[in-house]
Amino acid sequence: MRDVAIIGIGVTKFGELWDKSFRQLIAEAGAKAIFDSGISGKEIDALFIGSMSAGRFVGQEHVGALVADCAGFSHMHIPATRVESACASGGVALRQGYLAVASGMNDIVVVGGVEKMTDVVESEAINILAMGLDQEWEAFFGVTFPGIYAMIATKHMHDYGTTREQLAQVAVKNHANGALNPNAQFRKAISLESVTKAPMVAYPLGMLDCSPLSDGAAAVVLCAAEKAKKYTQKPVKITGSGQASDMLPLHGRKDICTFEATVHAAKKAYNQAKVEPKDIDVAEVHDCFTIAEILAIEDLGFVKKGEGGKAIDKKITTLGGQIPVNTSGGLKAKGHPIGATGVAQIAEIVMQLRGDAAERQVKDAKIGLAHNVGASGASCAVHIMEAM
Repeated sequence: MRDVAIIGIGVTKFGELWDKSFRQLIAEAGAKAIFDSGISGKEIDALFIGSMSAGRFVGQEHVGALVADCAGFSHMHIPATRVESACASGGVALRQGYLAVASGMNDIVVVGGVEKMTDVVESEAINILAMGLDQEWEAFFGVTFPGIYAMIATKHMHDYGTTREQLAQVAVKNHANGALNPNAQFRKAISLESVTKAPMVAYPLGMLDCSPLSDGAAAVVLCAAEKAKKYTQKPVKITGSGQASDMLPLHGRKDICTFEATVHAAKKAYNQAKVEPKDIDVAEVHDCFTIAEILAIEDLGFVKKGEGGKAIDKKITTLGGQIPVNTSGGLKAKGHPIGATGVAQIAEIVMQLRGDAAERQVKDAKIGLAHNVGASGASCAVHIMEAM
């Protein structure tokens, strides 16, 4: 296996993008990434695209070929593969691209992620998202993702003393970061009181504890590391890549407050990168709900199990903290266009390691981590990156 570097990134704005289509979004992100990398289209060996449910959101399947076409590469007959792993579709697509280059099969690969979720009414979007749950044991009985994560949050509060205010502080922190991100869906700071008094969705989670429905796309260009400096003076090497899965229904797990897929994917990535959690300078984690970020920082080893809420109180994960988390604003404020999320996380870490994150820049960031979860934790991809 050979080393793999990221040489280009591109991210669209996230939000309710009524004036842009599915194909326009992914073409925009891809063009930005290719321009940033300095490659030409004829050098691309393969495309991998993360998208959870384009068939239901916009009525479009055969996404791989569509992306190759709208990017202007159809005449070059580049192999294009669509990857689906619920909310982890982008992170798993990145891993497929990484493996293609690391194996020596390809030299340059473009990985994209895209979702356009606001073209359907909210009730239909909820039904589409519930397809990521176990249909027979969960969705059939009417459970939704807010309901699933509310059960997890309630158990975490019971077992570890996590408070409603600690959950709310996650949203406050991530909105403060999102206010600094020009591509974020919500560029506005919020108060603790506004979170705790927001309309309840599923106790203890209110409206401001939940990530939004979003449109958007992101793309990165991967290259064999030994060739990276031919294209850019700021390549970022992927030093660790881990993927794992777990039982799909929540009731089958031994501890619903631990996502074993995260634990095992992270272990693989840490071992490959030869680093430990304490070595990570900045992280993007999957905060689809505020409790999800608390679980993530525990399962990734940044804090001990049960101490995620206390870590929020101690401001360990703020921009100036010990391990800044979700500097982009996270899914909560940046937005969560399902297929694009995992790729956008990678792009944010690349920006941090390049020193290009402007007002949200983490000082002296050298090692970063991206953590992308599918649905209620049944799949996970973790990537560790270092500035070359």
